[in-house]
Amino acid sequence: MNTLWTRRALLQAMGATTSAIAFSSCSQQLSRNPVGLPAAALAVQPIIDPASLEKPNLTVGYVPVNDCAPFAVAWEKGFFRKYGLNVTLSREASWGNSRDGIIFGRLDASPVVSGAVTNARTGAEGARRFPLCAAMTIHRHGNALTMSRQLWEGGVRPWHTYGGDLDAFGRDLRNFWEKSPIDERVWAVVLSSSIYEYFVRYLVAAVGIDPLKQLRLIITPPPQMVSNTRIGAMQAYMVAEPWNTRAISGNEGIGFTFIQGREIWQGHPDRVLAVRESFIEDYPKTYRSLVKAIIEACQYCGNPANREEVANIISQRSFTGANIKYTRPGIVGNFNYGGFDNQRRITNSAETTLFFDLPSATIPHDHSTFLWQSQSLWLMTQAARWGQIAEFPKNADEIARQAWRTDLYREIAAEMGIQCPAEDYKIEPSTAFIDGKSFDPNDPVGYLNSFEIRANAPQSFFFA
Repeated sequence: MNTLWTRRALLQAMGATTSAIAFSSCSQQLSRNPVGLPAAALAVQPIIDPASLEKPNLTVGYVPVNDCAPFAVAWEKGFFRKYGLNVTLSREASWGNSRDGIIFGRLDASPVVSGAVTNARTGAEGARRFPLCAAMTIHRHGNALTMSRQLWEGGVRPWHTYGGDLDAFGRDLRNFWEKSPIDERVWAVVLSSSIYEYFVRYLVAAVGIDPLKQLRLIITPPPQMVSNTRIGAMQAYMVAEPWNTRAISGNEGIGFTFIQGREIWQGHPDRVLAVRESFIEDYPKTYRSLVKAIIEACQYCGNPANREEVANIISQRSFTGANIKYTRPGIVGNFNYGGFDNQRRITNSAETTLFFDLPSATIPHDHSTFLWQSQSLWLMTQAARWGQIAEFPKNADEIARQAWRTDLYREIAAEMGIQCPAEDYKIEPSTAFIDGKSFDPNDPVGYLNSFEIRANAPQSFFFA
């Protein structure tokens, strides 16, 4: 990766880092964790005796983005209490904090980015291996790639205006970059191993641009995305709502939404509920209660009749602390891509964020909280594609089975009367991906090698 920095880029990066440190410091000094169960939650009668659980008192993390909705609802509506749990919710400054809180024992459980569980087990990017586990997703979709006004003025437009023409988008992006210095090719994601990182690289590579050589990808906490774009420290970022909606004209006015994640991969997993493997072994009854509480909260969030209420709940200071006009679109589904030409670009879709039901499900009993182990294989292909691991793991099936516990999920869901798909693997059709390339989990290495742009790709040399 090109590591040359101009003085301007260095100063911007220092400013962004200072802001992040200040934000983290303020978070520690001025706790915004929810305190004191509301009356509605206290009125709920537990169906599981807390005394029957190995560890009824839990500390569970969340990050202040729309993803926190199931945790906020489980708190507000008493679902934790219903299943015998006394939960302390811990507001985390970043997705790195959320993951590390589990690894170092500060948190009992927390949502983490989808690639974090398998990457922890493979020791991606040289990290020490750690046995994280997940049995369910928190939601699918609900994220987007925001681009700055610079890109708009450079000729790039929201993806749907290209009518699916990747070449046309690629021409516009290359035209902008050819006229811009390298320090104006800085994009941000929330964490390495996040679906957002893989999506940004996947998208750029799909139009023939090598993101390892022609893009600087940095890690930025979600609450810092808008401010860092405003000061010019970066030109685009991919994050969960409400930080995309917040950026558009009529709100902060610093950018526009180029594409939703679901337009890159329809049905992709976003966050998963992670714990240490030892937590499942040491506290099996407690774990079941936790998963049941979050499943029921996801069902509540996914009910169209509840979405307005959910948007209001997560707007509370203890959760996202964002204005309802920022949180609402990603939950209710009236998503505005924005732009700087005074045109309305609103799409109304129940699939903007999926918490439980899948409107376009093609497999019997499929639902959002069910983990497909085949999708963890896809994540591992991307970790290998971009050099986070040296090669696709030879024991990838075993890693997927240990990391994404569909066996446990089926047992827990059955106790709740929820049916699940019978298989752990499925083919992702060509129609699911922006570049029309299908993924067959039976041949992940062939899939990985089919990409011309990747780390350690074979090089051609010609001699006169």
